[in-house]
Amino acid sequence: MLLLSQDEVMRALPMADCIEAVDQALRALAREDVVLPVRTIVWLPDRRGLLGIMPGFLGVGSLLGVKAITVMPGNHGTPFDSHQGVVLLFEAEQGRLLSILDATAITTIRTAAASAVATRALARPETADLAILGTGVQAAAHLDAMRAVRAVRRVRVWSRNPSNARAFAARESARQGIEVTAAPTAREAVLDANLICTVTSASEPVLNGAWIAPGAHVNAVGACVPRCRELDTEAVRRARVYVDHQPAALAEAGDLLIPIAEGAVDAAHIVGEIGGVLTGAVPGRRDPKEITLFKSLGIAIEDLAAAGRAYATAAASGQGTSVLIGGERRASA
Repeated sequence: MLLLSQDEVMRALPMADCIEAVDQALRALAREDVVLPVRTIVWLPDRRGLLGIMPGFLGVGSLLGVKAITVMPGNHGTPFDSHQGVVLLFEAEQGRLLSILDATAITTIRTAAASAVATRALARPETADLAILGTGVQAAAHLDAMRAVRAVRRVRVWSRNPSNARAFAARESARQGIEVTAAPTAREAVLDANLICTVTSASEPVLNGAWIAPGAHVNAVGACVPRCRELDTEAVRRARVYVDHQPAALAEAGDLLIPIAEGAVDAAHIVGEIGGVLTGAVPGRRDPKEITLFKSLGIAIEDLAAAGRAYATAAASGQGTSVLIGGERRASA
């Protein structure tokens, strides 16, 4: 069994590789070549954090596995990531455990990769003006991912903490080699932007529908429980909505469930899953002025696809630590 640390996963899973792996996984979902239960959530008694268990089977590569991850929003501003855990990757023939991988790195990269897949499928080809709401690890990953699929020329970032926005802008300007500017308000960040990524830990809306320019594409990533949302009802009502997995979205996505509960939209407002757009089973953007919205929750087959690609690369290049754990029958002494 190969043990892969956070740094080793990051080296073995370049964003471009992960985008293609996630694309193939979402196509497999559309073909029903997966087994994908809705994840199990175990809340701490005081609701300050949770443990998520995400099992699945991915026919592409015949991968079986589970991600076990804690989500602790209170970690923002501390040395610890809000998402921590492991991915257990098995092969489905003999059931051998192939790898234990750091889930913080897998989650960071595959989440942004899924947004990139949706952006490539739904955003207008000339999209170049990017707004990012949030400045955490997903903000940096999404900047990488958006630049991988669109020729981004302008980037504005906003945070509820202005110093975080300024620090992010300075750091990413140097890292990316393009100008990233800090916007004083979320509204100013998204003004006339044709690509918007919301990657905050907000429980109340940070993006108002009235601010979104015609023709924009939105990736809504941060809110992943029914009581939290980053988008107001008008943003959802104005948009043509796509999700990664419809059963999960209708169980967990506060960005959608709250407008549905208000009666502003119903479940039929979800056009379909992004995998269906990739395979041609679901229609995508219809005209240049339409607003498209990808509501991302993150699903186990994305983790398996990313973990499978990282494992294959690491094994081929001699990365990781080999550990003997179970599986092979050993002669008794």
